[in-house]
Order: sequence, then structure tokens, then C-alpha cells
Amino acid sequence: MIRKLMVAGADAFRINMSHGAHADKEPLIAAIRALEKETRRPSTILFDLQGPKLRVGKFAGGRAVLETGAAFTLDRDDIPGDATRVRLPHPEIFAALEVGARLLLDDGKLVLRALAVSNDRIETRVEVGGPLSDNKGLNVPDVVVPMAALTEKDRRDLSFALEQQADWIALSFVQRPEDVAEARRLIGGKASLLVKIEKPAALDRLEEILELADAVMVARGDLGVELPPQQVPLAQKRIVSTARRMGRPVVVATQMLESMIVAPTPTRAEVSDVATAIYDGADAVMLSAESAAGAWPEESVAMMDRIALAVESDPSFNARVHFTETLPDATTADALSQAARDIADTVSARAIVCFTMSGSSARRIARDRPAVPLLVLTPKLATARRSGLLWGAHAVQTREVGNFEEMVAKAKRMVLRHKLAAAGDRIVIMAGVPFGTPGSTNVLMVQRLTGSELDGYQ
Repeated sequence: MIRKLMVAGADAFRINMSHGAHADKEPLIAAIRALEKETRRPSTILFDLQGPKLRVGKFAGGRAVLETGAAFTLDRDDIPGDATRVRLPHPEIFAALEVGARLLLDDGKLVLRALAVSNDRIETRVEVGGPLSDNKGLNVPDVVVPMAALTEKDRRDLSFALEQQADWIALSFVQRPEDVAEARRLIGGKASLLVKIEKPAALDRLEEILELADAVMVARGDLGVELPPQQVPLAQKRIVSTARRMGRPVVVATQMLESMIVAPTPTRAEVSDVATAIYDGADAVMLSAESAAGAWPEESVAMMDRIALAVESDPSFNARVHFTETLPDATTADALSQAARDIADTVSARAIVCFTMSGSSARRIARDRPAVPLLVLTPKLATARRSGLLWGAHAVQTREVGNFEEMVAKAKRMVLRHKLAAAGDRIVIMAGVPFGTPGSTNVLMVQRLTGSELDGYQ
């Protein structure tokens, strides 16, 4: 099935560390990596850390019904709860909560309003009632909870992910820049770091958080619980545009084709939702339950792929995707990246070829959203794998070039071999001299293909 998903259009695979044991993940990782030899294409794996989960305690009989308008207490007593109270095993919330703040239960299905707060009791009024069962989740959107984004479980999972040569680590429950700094310190450059924006507090410090991250995810599941529904599209557009301006890859996730968990086709609204994310310039769109537990995983990926292809074939797409202005920094690399896109447009090139060691040049080009494929050539497998989340990138691990002539010959040969251009087409090449030196991007050139470049290399 993993092979079918890649053939259907999947560029990266998410390993959800919220479920299952480490031993359960190893066969999945091995299956994904095995595809590299078969498809001659780097595989990209994102390990998604669970983060702290806030939950209420247990009820006598396993559940209770909270009546709208009634009083309800959250306390630190171990006695099973009822319709008037339940245990809350998180002292951090008692310390942080303020009178008037909301408490959302069971993914926002129930809403409480805090009336009085002490060290061991939170007196509330039930604003939206309903049934509540054991260990249901709790969200507190109106305050910053003084909890670290990394739990002890997350630290163990992170060590496992790094042992398995993770390409990307997704950090949950991000509220402030300090959360990102701690994760980056623990990762130590062994993987790229993606932050999930799922807390309103993170929106207040979005640019500071993105400054420390390598990429960002619009995690609409939890974000949609803590924000009013009508605010989620606004938050999504803000996160996407901010990430693009800052040159950070951005992923839009959760409930994109939700109906395809049980149905072979999506709703029209879901198709429009996916299309909107692509028009806004997201680097990637992500499936969750649709491909993890749904009845139509292959069809879900294929549908997502077809939507992307349809949107990108729209004559107005290029203008729409550049509605967000991404101004270059005052660096040679940024100037050349922007020029690569402009030259490709002017001379109708069919591809941009980027030679890179660290992947930073590829990220800069992808930030400018060129209208042609980006062929990323690198001697480092880790760089090739991490490129799987970049806009329009097709990464290939290849031997390092030693001189200018070899660079040009390899660029031509690779675009032909990977069918990104044909004889007579122009390509744009970007590289750095001296070769193999990270941060030395200083070459930009246009070449025309003759079709003879593959002679002797079949």
C-alpha cells in the first residue's frame, strides 16, 4: 500500500507518534525507505510528536451528562466524577487559568466558562452541555499554559526518530519560541524541524516561532477547536503567507478530504478546500485519517494529486500564487534565486536545476514559486530526502561535480533522464563555485538541450 501511495502521488509520509509502539513503526519506515531503490527517488519521512495532551479524569459509570447553565467543578480530587465535578490532573492549568476563560471539552463539543479559580478548584458554568466520558481531551484557548511542548514520551520518541534517520520532526503544542529552541537543541541538526501551529497563543508570536523553525504546518484540527470556525481560514491564510515571506515551507493539514475515509469520492467543498490551499501557495497538503485508517487510501492520494494538477493548469494560477509577495533578502543567493525564476519565465525554460549541499539554495528557489519544476541535485542523501516538502522539487542524490563543464553536462543529463525537459528546451542552472562548499551560490546560467546528452549514459 505504501508503494501504491507513492505511485499515486505521495511525496512524503508522516509517522504519527501518538499511536503505537516503536516496534510498530520500524516495518513502516523500512517499507518507505525500500522504495528509494525501486523508484530511484528519495523518500521523505516526517515523525509527528504527540505533545502534551490535556485530559479530564474518570467518571463513576464511565460518563456523565453536563447540563447547559449548570455549575461544574474541576478539582484535584481522585474520587470518580459525576454531573457536577470531575478530576483535572494538570496543576499547570490551575496556575494559569483566569476568571472568564473558556475550557473546551471533547474537541470543543462542550464549553465551560471559569467563574472562580484557586490552586485546587476551578468553578465553572456550563455554556454548552452534553455527554462527557472518561479521559476526554481539554483545550484552554484563552491562556498560555505553562507546559513544555516536549513531554518525556516525546523525548523518547524523538530519540527513536533520530535513530531511524528522520528527515523531519513535527513539534506539537507549540505556544512560544522557547518551545522551538528546546526541540532544535535536542535535534542537533540531525533532522529538519517543522512546527505545528495549533494553539492561538502561537499565532500571537508567529514570526518569532518561524524564525527558529525550518517549516510550519497549519494544523487545522486543534486550531479549529480553539478558534471559532470562521477564524480558521483567516489563520490559515496568515500562516501560509507569513511562512512564504520568511522562506519556510508550509504544509496545510487535517480534514482535507475527510469524507473519503468512508467514501470513494470527496465532497465539492473538500475539493475547493484543497484547491484553496494550493492557490495560496502551500508547499504541501496532507492527508491524515483518509490514508492512515480510511477505506480509500490510494484513491485519496490520487484525488489530492489530481486536484493539484488541475489547479496548476489554471491559466490564472501563476498570478494567484504570486499574490503573496516574497521579497528577497539582500544576499547573493536570494538575488540569484529570484533571477532564476524570472529568467525561466522570460526564456520559457522547462526546468530549473539547483546544485546544493545543504538544501538552502533549493529552499530559496522554491520560496519564489517558479512556474517550472525544480530539479535538486545533491551528493547528500539527507538533503535529497528533506527536499520532499519543498514546492515543485524533484530531488536526486548524485555524485558531486568537480568542475564547471561537468556541472553543465550533469544538469542536462539529469533533466533529460527524469523527463523534465526534452531536446531543444532551455533550462536554468544555479550552483556555487567552488563546488561542494555550502553557502557559495554564485552561478546562474541558461543552457539549451540537444538531446545527445544521454548518449553513453543509458
